[in-house]
Amino acid sequence: MIRTRLGTNYDIPGILSLQERNLYSNLTESERKKGFVTTPFTVSQIEEIIKQNGIFIAENEDNIIVAYAFAGSWEYFEQWEIFNFMVSRFPLLSFNNTKITTENSFQYGPVCIDINFRGIGILNLVFEEMRLEFLKRYPISITFINKVNEISKKAHTEKLGWEIIDEFNFNNNTYIGLGFDMKKSVLV
Repeated sequence: MIRTRLGTNYDIPGILSLQERNLYSNLTESERKKGFVTTPFTVSQIEEIIKQNGIFIAENEDNIIVAYAFAGSWEYFEQWEIFNFMVSRFPLLSFNNTKITTENSFQYGPVCIDINFRGIGILNLVFEEMRLEFLKRYPISITFINKVNEISKKAHTEKLGWEIIDEFNFNNNTYIGLGFDMKKSVLV
């Protein structure tokens, strides 16, 4: 049985462990084809997002964290240059006929699911937990995916219904930008 909930400081060791096992720089080329995360969060960065109710976890029956999803304001994410670059593109973008701004949107991601728990619906469960919390504050969610991370692109566009709204190059990588209408439940 999988349970989803807001993360707490108690969860930090499990989050870091899952992150470490799925970090791009720690994986072989063949392992990367199964999905990866690129942003290594520190303990203090995780503590800060926890204060903002911005990390969501899935745990198994043994209370082991098998997935996490980050979500936060653009102010939180401005500590990484790629997010500032994304925000600079907002004047060019719209979603559902609405101009995207830092006031009406937030950054979702990264999301990470233990390899042994992929493909069984955990993404939808942890995303829905996040959606219900962030719908209180924002009508639009924005994220990006490295174009080579085909697993993540497919999961977000096909399983969750994210829409591709942008493509950009940053730091010698090509990314797709995606938008999501927070009023849409992902549980069927």
